[in-house]
Amino acid sequence: MEENRVTGSSPFELHLVHLDLKGAPPKVSYLAEIFPLFHELGANGILLEYEDMFPYNGELKPLQAKDAYSPAEIKEILNLANLHKLEVIPLIQTFGHMEFVLKHKEFRHLREVAMFPNTVNPHKEESLRLVSRMIDQVLALHEELRWFHIGCDEVYYLGEGEESKKWLQEEENTTEKLCLAHLKAVASHVVSAHPTVKPIVWDDMLRGLSEETLRDSGLAQLVELMIWDYAPDLDISSKAILIEKYQKCHFPKLWLASAFKGATGVNQSLTLISHHLKNHQQWLKVAERTPAGILQGIALTGWQRYDHFSVLCELLPVGIPSLAICLQALKNGGYSEKVKEDVEKLLGISSLETDTFMSDFSGTFPGSEILSLVTQITFYLKSSVDELLENNRYVTGWFSPYHRKRKKVHPIMIHLFQPDVLRLLTKWNTVTQELQAAMKKVFCMSAIEEWIEENIQPNLQRLQDTVDDLNRAIQALT
Repeated sequence: MEENRVTGSSPFELHLVHLDLKGAPPKVSYLAEIFPLFHELGANGILLEYEDMFPYNGELKPLQAKDAYSPAEIKEILNLANLHKLEVIPLIQTFGHMEFVLKHKEFRHLREVAMFPNTVNPHKEESLRLVSRMIDQVLALHEELRWFHIGCDEVYYLGEGEESKKWLQEEENTTEKLCLAHLKAVASHVVSAHPTVKPIVWDDMLRGLSEETLRDSGLAQLVELMIWDYAPDLDISSKAILIEKYQKCHFPKLWLASAFKGATGVNQSLTLISHHLKNHQQWLKVAERTPAGILQGIALTGWQRYDHFSVLCELLPVGIPSLAICLQALKNGGYSEKVKEDVEKLLGISSLETDTFMSDFSGTFPGSEILSLVTQITFYLKSSVDELLENNRYVTGWFSPYHRKRKKVHPIMIHLFQPDVLRLLTKWNTVTQELQAAMKKVFCMSAIEEWIEENIQPNLQRLQDTVDDLNRAIQALT
């Protein structure tokens, strides 16, 4: 990986590690192991995106996932964070990405578009009451917060609901005004009900607004913006211009958001470090061009799903080496061979590859066994099954789908491929059991079952079906 100029210090006061709890949320016992490592690597805060893992109560109880943290576990997480000098900033979505709320029958009527559960209807007073209650319940379990992230990114289909269409027919009404009105209403609730807490908002819905519209909205007096871009080639000049625009609109402080995982493919299973390191190197160049005192901090996002309904992408332990490299690059103001060596030492990795996926991995950090087994499965499971079932001449020639359907097999051929099928099935069943055992230390059963069903089961099933068909064919011979 190419080195860049190392300044020796970070331009950011706060380095937040984002924990996306809407998929494979870690057990509290794993957080107790990983928080000290976060601190050692250079993090001093956690952006905690609760989604459906918060223990909502009363009329909000349907929002809770089956495995949601209990109030006692939330307190334990906060105590652990405090112990390891990690400032917690909660994040809950309050406009777009509301699938975890609007999928429930109790709240369907609050959708912007009746068919789609992603965006809340900003015209209904009940929508504001709903998100205000969500905010209040989360804040009630958090003491001495300085910031609260109210989300508001990717508010898809805003303006396409029936009420919005009628509203937009009136002169001077625009989707921009609609967006700003809801943002201000939510932020105003936070500020009025919790005066010491500053709301943070994702910036993407505001990027296209004119300076005049954004400045006159008064939003800058209520919130701090978090500018996100996860690309390895993000445009430095355009980001500098955007930051200058937000300054002119009187936003006193800004945040940046990068990604250490979960931004390269919806079903990605391994993390390519170089992609994410380049993203951080670009953000460091942006920070160099930003006037002093403007940047509050940077959030290193680690997305676990692209949205509430998508599959899991890289598991948290899989992304730890990428997180380590990115945090250390930020802490040191750039990437160097020494940064890589320090990370290798901290994670117990003999030689870390950044430019390619490592086909063989071992380390000593919490959860490293999961990364080792996921690597093995990703590289070799499908290819080994394909090799046997699609390239083995005895299988393709004497036990094709035609033969299998008719339970036909040449007795001699049984001995030429049955042992290989059984050996491969046994091997991957063993690896799967090892992974299950490793994942049980970190995740609840629903996450384990989902990952295995998505990433292992289809290929194991191909082997098992071959064994079953072969047994039926052998029975037909007797």
